[in-house]
Amino acid sequence: MDYNIEEQYDKIYRYCYMHVRHRQTAEDLTQEAFLRFLENKSYREVGKCLAYLYTIARNLCTDYYRRNKEEALPDEYEQLLSSSAEDKSGEEYLIDTLDLREAVQQLEIEEQELLVWRYVNDVSVTDIAKILGISRFAVHRKLKSVLGRLEDIMGKGREH
Repeated sequence: MDYNIEEQYDKIYRYCYMHVRHRQTAEDLTQEAFLRFLENKSYREVGKCLAYLYTIARNLCTDYYRRNKEEALPDEYEQLLSSSAEDKSGEEYLIDTLDLREAVQQLEIEEQELLVWRYVNDVSVTDIAKILGISRFAVHRKLKSVLGRLEDIMGKGREH
């Protein structure tokens, strides 16, 4: 097995949280994803662990979203206020973070997933290609496109 699955728990949790925006629900979905993963040995034996684990988590999040159409508010706004970046006040950091969050939410869900996999969970381009069933070149192209869209959205938001 290429990956230590225990090391993937936090990454799968963040991925689920991105979809449901509720801490307890994300924890429940993460645990369910690992239970289902551990029940099926065939994927673990052919070296497609990470892709299979993300596929399970993606399907669980999709099912949850279909059952619960209303979207919960994110849990961490107060925590952001008390945080500060290197040279920004807590308020400036909160505004920048909220601007980025708002911009990311304007992207398609597949684009958001791509950003989470690559830049939040540090999933390799090769593994993303396996998850999506596309070439590495296609992943690079998609990432470049998504980052360009995000930059455009952020630029438009700052002009107003």
